[in-house]
Amino acid sequence: MTPPTAAARVARTDETAGEIRVPEAAQVTSSQAKPAQAPHLRAVPEADAGPALWRDGAFQDDEWTRTGEDEAVGEGPAILPLKRFLAEREALSQRNSPLGVIVEPGEKLDELVPHLTRVTLVVLPFPKFADGRSSSTARLLRERHGFEGEVRAAGDVLIDQMPLMRRCGFDAFEISDPVTRKQLANGLWPDVPFYMQPVGSSRQQEVPAGTRPWARRPA
Repeated sequence: MTPPTAAARVARTDETAGEIRVPEAAQVTSSQAKPAQAPHLRAVPEADAGPALWRDGAFQDDEWTRTGEDEAVGEGPAILPLKRFLAEREALSQRNSPLGVIVEPGEKLDELVPHLTRVTLVVLPFPKFADGRSSSTARLLRERHGFEGEVRAAGDVLIDQMPLMRRCGFDAFEISDPVTRKQLANGLWPDVPFYMQPVGSSRQQEVPAGTRPWARRPA
């Protein structure tokens, strides 16, 4: 058996006394220590200060102003919570500026349907990217109720979901995710060339793919 080194004998002697001491020769100063590497992680860029609204293939300034429950409605295009819009719809109808409504996941779209002719914009939030309720609401707006105004996604919107969200009826996106904003700014668009089912919205024109009529492609 190889005899223990002097450093090992010191550590073993101190351990029997209830304390483990690292010999000075084995100590590493903080300046020498190297941080653990995690090659599978990537740095997330910070969101820039530019516009967050993605529409018609580019970031644009947002002409709309969000108005809370207790805030005064301004003169320009205003976005209101659904509850307030329904409560004040008669007074709001006297305004000459466009109106938008936020329909939160879980709120009943049926309450807004009779008043869609007064609305220019519907904002559908995504609290989490895995919450698809607002996508269902967008399809109902377009295909069942024939809404022709702007349908905007807001919240946790990721770039790989956006082509499918467009098929659901969205035509504008409020982008808060910094990675998605950077990818869009760099011209990335993960388009899907073929779809298995047609879309009934007049804003999403598609044609059958040759000999496979069940496969659709963008017009």
